[in-house]
Amino acid sequence: MTTARTGPGATGMSARELWTLTVVCSAVALVIAAAAALNSALPAMALDTGATQSELTWIVDGYTLTLAALLLPAGALGDRFGRRGVLLGGLAIVAAASAGAIWLDSPQWLICTRAVAGVGAALVMPATLSLLTATFPPEHRARGVAIWSGVAASGGIAGLLVSGLLLETWPWQSIFVGFAVAAIALFTATWTISPSRDEHPPRFDVPGALLAVAAVGLLVLGVLEGPLCGWSDPVPLIAIVGGLICGAVFAIVELRRAEPLLDVRLFGNRAFGAGAASVTLQFLASFALFYLIVQYMQLVLGYSPLQSGLALAPMIVPTMAISAAIPWLLPRLGLRWLSVLGLVFAGVGMIVFAGVDADSGYGATVGALLIYSVGVGLCTAPATHAIVDNTPDGKQGVASAVNDTTREIGAAVGIALAGSLLAATYNTNIAPAVEAVPEPAKEPVGSSLAAALEVAKMAGPQGDQLAEFARTAFMDGVSTAAYALAAVLLVAAVGVGVCAPGRRTSALGADAETPALVD
Repeated sequence: MTTARTGPGATGMSARELWTLTVVCSAVALVIAAAAALNSALPAMALDTGATQSELTWIVDGYTLTLAALLLPAGALGDRFGRRGVLLGGLAIVAAASAGAIWLDSPQWLICTRAVAGVGAALVMPATLSLLTATFPPEHRARGVAIWSGVAASGGIAGLLVSGLLLETWPWQSIFVGFAVAAIALFTATWTISPSRDEHPPRFDVPGALLAVAAVGLLVLGVLEGPLCGWSDPVPLIAIVGGLICGAVFAIVELRRAEPLLDVRLFGNRAFGAGAASVTLQFLASFALFYLIVQYMQLVLGYSPLQSGLALAPMIVPTMAISAAIPWLLPRLGLRWLSVLGLVFAGVGMIVFAGVDADSGYGATVGALLIYSVGVGLCTAPATHAIVDNTPDGKQGVASAVNDTTREIGAAVGIALAGSLLAATYNTNIAPAVEAVPEPAKEPVGSSLAAALEVAKMAGPQGDQLAEFARTAFMDGVSTAAYALAAVLLVAAVGVGVCAPGRRTSALGADAETPALVD
């Protein structure tokens, strides 16, 4: 279905296309921001609700788990029953769950409301991109996808910035008020955009949907529980192994179905497969970086949540600017070179960040962030474009869900990887200090930098020395994690460079003159 144009014609987007782009980008920004914003409020929530560290973790991760697990079935629902209707339903659920969290504020209820909000987010996220790709004419599609990708890549920073701003004046419940108001406003705006659905939708693949939920849900659960329980604990190991088994069964079942939820043969297409791998690794590194850098800014540099959000805000500029230029760059450089350059820039930015220490200050940090965000801008939009452009039009909801699922799995793995490396290095390096402090202080000093700093405040003249030692141990952990992430990105650059397709001639309309990506 193509949206009627009322504006300047083929050389630029019409007013209706611009409005659709605004609504869907705002909706995906809300979903991404909701995944990041609560990190700034966790200390206040702990004091107000008495939540344990495990409960605080699941207030954040409950949203991530349901979002990731339900994305593929939610994308298929949009293709079959209408993408605008699914988007409306998702926004209604997000609004209701966010409003519920304002009053149902015990830790257990917060975990439940966040999980329900994740269900709504799973309906929203694939519907936004599939509405864009299914309703935009080919000559504007690449531009729309590039802007959507830039917004999705920047949404986490926007969430931290807005939550920090709210927390400067109001209590932590204000964040949920903001989510609810934004979801209601977008629910109203969504009624004004054109509906879209596949004209001949396949039957909904129930076995495939159940296996997809089990595979992604168990895998993400295992990855999230690993740093909390320890990687030798049976819970994360059983969950990860179970997820991989369900994934293998899913692939076998889908290969045999006439109308599969996801045609797994798409991953044999070099552009589709390279795009999915690139998105996964980008978000693995990005969410790991956010995990590390927010703690660094607040615990080492002493920034408030608002100051942390403002300090990260410069990342948005190169990401959005380069994403907007991707429709011009993509046909000239192709998926391969944009992906390689982007992953290399991101890897170099991570190496620069790994060299930051407790005395470096913000100047060195922002330099690393800008280099990293140039890389994100170069490779995020091309990877998303490769996924949606190599999927049949009637399966755009599923294509969008693949793009989003790879993001969420990558984010979960990245946080788990960074958290595990940071904790392991910190525990090793802080051990001499743990031996030297009195028995009641050993557990908090050895557990985290935040707890060690609290002990240092009460330690008298020796407190400054303990705080300095703990900060150094923490920054060693940050460096170890950052170097590991840089290695992942640079190896990924080589892998994508080998596997991704180059350029061949194809008509892409006004946004791409002649060469295009094909398999």
